[in-house]
Order: sequence, then C-alpha cells, then structure tokens
Amino acid sequence: MPGSSQERSDAARNRQLLLDAAEALVREFGADAVTMDAVAKRAGVGKGTVFRRFGNRAGLMLALLDQSDQKLQWAYMFGPPPLGPGGEPVPRLIAFGRAHLERVEVEGDVRRAAAAGASRYSGAPYNIAKTHVSLLLRQADTPGEIPLLADTLLASLDAELVLHQIRANGYTPEQIGDQWETLVRQVTAGGRPLQ
Repeated sequence: MPGSSQERSDAARNRQLLLDAAEALVREFGADAVTMDAVAKRAGVGKGTVFRRFGNRAGLMLALLDQSDQKLQWAYMFGPPPLGPGGEPVPRLIAFGRAHLERVEVEGDVRRAAAAGASRYSGAPYNIAKTHVSLLLRQADTPGEIPLLADTLLASLDAELVLHQIRANGYTPEQIGDQWETLVRQVTAGGRPLQ
C-alpha cells in the first residue's frame, strides 16, 4: 500500500521521540514526575499522541524498560568485548554488571512506576539476562547450581536495591561496580585462588 512504509517509519520515529523525552524527564526529575502531559510537551506533540502510542502511564514506563533492556541485550550479544562476544567469560560477566549498573538511574524508578514487580522474573528481559549470566558462569567453569548462582548475581544488580544503596547508604555507582567485580571473581573462583 503506497505510503504505508512512510507511516510506519514516522510512527517509529515518533515512538522513539516520546521514549527519549520520557527518559530525559526521568533522569531530570525522577519517574514520579513523569506525566503524559510532560512527555507530550517535552516531545512537542499532543497529549493524545502519547496516549495512543502507550495507552497509559504504566504502558509508557514498560516501554522505557523494554527499550533499556533491548539496548543492554544488543550490547552483550553483538557489541564489542569485554561486554560483547569474543572476550573471556569472567571479564564479560564483570562488564555485564557494570553496564547493568549504568542503567539503574532510570530503570529503578521506572520499574517501580510501571508496577512491574514480581512478574519481571518470568518475563523475557530477565530470563534473557539470566541465560547470558548462566552461559558465562558455565564458560568460566563455575561450580555450583548455575541457575541459582545467576539469580543470586542478578539480585545484586536489582535497580531498586542499587538506588537504595546510592540514595540511602551513600555508595557511589563505582563502589557498587567494584563490589560486583569482587563478587563475580569470588563466585567464579569456586575455591580456586582469585584471578
């Protein structure tokens, strides 16, 4: 149908414009301050456009989480080492945690605002990350129950927990990243001397 591909590319561009506006608002003011009105105003579109695209505020928050998850997934599946393929498993696992921590400023507040709660553990984004971490643990010849170890490691990267560590306990993202590296090295050493 003539013009339909143009409409699809316009729709995709508008969706990205809205998500970029919402992410900027989350970074500046936190997720609680993000309204459909504020996103529309920041993106320079009508409020109805935001509602048509995402349905409601929770839909917008879930779309932000999805975008964040997809960016990280692309980086560890196809990006350059040490995060992407081609590197040794332990440095890749360390890079994965540090990349995950870089997203926490937006993800923690957004996840809470989207009310994604417990269902996130059965969803694709979590399970793709768990599969990736499990694969790296196996490649590093890590002893133990790999799926449980992967869950344990991912729990330490939980966005809400990390935000609490930063905001309430005063840790820096760098300190949390260094702790992640120590944890990964201890888990993967499995009784062997640390690398």
